[in-house]
Amino acid sequence: MNAKTKRIITILFTVIASGMVILSGVMKLMGNTEIVKSMTNAGVGPYIPVLGIMEIAFAGLFLYPKTMKLGFVLLCCYFAGAMATELSHGGPLAGAVMVMVLVWIAAFLRDKTVFFPTAIQEGI
Repeated sequence: MNAKTKRIITILFTVIASGMVILSGVMKLMGNTEIVKSMTNAGVGPYIPVLGIMEIAFAGLFLYPKTMKLGFVLLCCYFAGAMATELSHGGPLAGAVMVMVLVWIAAFLRDKTVFFPTAIQEGI
């Protein structure tokens, strides 16, 4: 695979993953009725605006190259919490897992040292 193709794929995964997170945050801030209903059932209704702001901020950190690793860690923690909440309330895991997988793929394509810090430095 040449460098241009790899760059296009990396940008595509990054935009899709970040776009989904940002869209979710915006929908929370706008008070989408379906989201409000499901999150209220999960017991986090009063925190919907805060969660929306967090999603947008974490996606912004993930998009900016100098803070990509911090954004990656924060997004992973956020969606791990989303998965735990879904598990404890019998909800579907598909949404949180799908976004997390896309974030992981985008992070790996952008900077392999996120997953293999010593192996890359040693040339393995």
